[in-house]
Amino acid sequence: MSQHFKETPHNAISDSHIARVIPCKQLNMSDPFKWLVLALRDAQRAPVLTLFFGVVFAAIPWFITYLVQLTGWHLVIMPAIVCFILIGPFLAAGLYDVSWELEKNHVPSLWHSIKAIKRNAVNEWALGILLMVLMIFWLRIASVIHALYPPYLDENWENLLPFLAVGTVVGAGFTLLVFFISAFTQPILMERKVDLATAVLTSMHAVWTNKAPMMLWAFIILMSVLIGFATWFIGFVFLMPLIGYATWHGYIDTIETKRQRHFE
Repeated sequence: MSQHFKETPHNAISDSHIARVIPCKQLNMSDPFKWLVLALRDAQRAPVLTLFFGVVFAAIPWFITYLVQLTGWHLVIMPAIVCFILIGPFLAAGLYDVSWELEKNHVPSLWHSIKAIKRNAVNEWALGILLMVLMIFWLRIASVIHALYPPYLDENWENLLPFLAVGTVVGAGFTLLVFFISAFTQPILMERKVDLATAVLTSMHAVWTNKAPMMLWAFIILMSVLIGFATWFIGFVFLMPLIGYATWHGYIDTIETKRQRHFE
C-alpha cells in the first residue's frame, strides 16, 4: 500500500457543502501496475468466479454487436464502447466482493458476490440509475451525430472519419466524466455506510488529487476495453475481471480510513 500521504487540498470538491469528502492518499505512477499484480493474484485464487464474471462481461458486448448486425447501424460501435465503459463500474460489484473476501481470507462465492449490491442497496442502485441516465444521454447525442451523416454517402473510411472523430471526442468527454464520478464510488458504497453524494465526491476528489496516476489507470482501462473489442470479446473474459479486482485494490490503496483495517 502506498505510504505517501498528502494534505487535503482546498478545492471545490473537498470544500463541498453537499456531502463530506473522505480524504485520500497520494499515489505514485507505479501504483496502477501494483494493483494489476494484486488482481492477477486474486484471479489465480478464485479461477472459477473469475471465469464466470469474465464470460458475463464478454456476453454483454457480444449482444450489443448482435444488435448492430440486426439494425445495420455500424456507427453504433463507438457508442457501444462508451456504454460498456459506463455500466462497467456498476456491474463490477461482484468482482469487488471477490477481492474483498480474499483479502479477509474468506472463500468467495457467487451468491455472496451477488448479494454485494444489497449492502448499501439504496445508494448502490442510485449509482446504477445515475450511470444509466448518463448512458441514455450519451446515446441520444450519438443518435444526433449519426443523424448528421448524409445518407447518400458510401460508408467508407474517408466519409466516416469526420463523424468517428466527432463521436470519439464527445465519447471521450463522457468517459472522462464517468471515470471521475465512478472510479471508486462503488467500492466506497460497498464497504462504508455513506450516501451516494459522499461516495461520488470522494471518488472525484481522489481522481483530481492524483491526476497523473489515475489518468494512467484510466488509460489502462481504455486499452483493456479496446483490446476486448479487437479480440471479438475473448479478451474480456480475462481483462475485465482483472480490471475489477485491481479497482478494489486501488480503492483500498487510495481512500483513507480512520482506523487501520484488520482483516481476519
